[in-house]
Amino acid sequence: MTSNPSVLMRLVASAYSVANKAGVICGANDLQTKADRLVQMSICSSLARKFPKVTIIGEEDLPTEKVDEELLEDGQCEEILKKACPQQYAAIKEEELVVWVDPLDGTKEYTEGLLDHVTVLIGIAYEGKAIAGVINQPYYNYEIIQLVEGKASAYVFASPGCKKWDTCAPEAILHAVGGKLTDIHGNFFRYNKEVKHMNSGGVLAALRNHDYYASRVPETVKQALVP
Repeated sequence: MTSNPSVLMRLVASAYSVANKAGVICGANDLQTKADRLVQMSICSSLARKFPKVTIIGEEDLPTEKVDEELLEDGQCEEILKKACPQQYAAIKEEELVVWVDPLDGTKEYTEGLLDHVTVLIGIAYEGKAIAGVINQPYYNYEIIQLVEGKASAYVFASPGCKKWDTCAPEAILHAVGGKLTDIHGNFFRYNKEVKHMNSGGVLAALRNHDYYASRVPETVKQALVP
């Protein structure tokens, strides 16, 4: 562990531990609505207690009632705390960070038993840009992970149904390994706390050759998706 880890590295370390606990909660609950609610309570309450000045935006309404202590995670990943923070983010303050949470991405698939599509997503943004993220897969087969591992070439979501909590963590992780995630028109997403939650311009992600895949999207599809 570094002598005085930055706010960002402490937040990522906490998000990692919280996401792991959330994955256990997902696996222990059969009902989608119950799993969604419990996981969001666990993630948001755990992070808010440790980082009270960070803005947290979740897919579900943030919990207002007292949260059972058993749902809270106070740990931090030691391996992450040992790593140096990128210099440009070393002086970030808590109040400058926004956390986007999808407690159970793939809820429809979860109810249908397609568990390999289910993930817990925690994205961290600074000045509107996704800079860090944690993806926990209680099961396995998430699209962005397949891109990172070279098992898929591109991911296209030609619909306005995707939201900021769906893309913040994946964008940060994909960018870290040289990939690119934008809307269908090639515009980068903004993750300020004031932005609209809907990604109305769709999503296009690729580890390599993003511009090529963007050029292959039919104009009719682009015209139907207004940023």
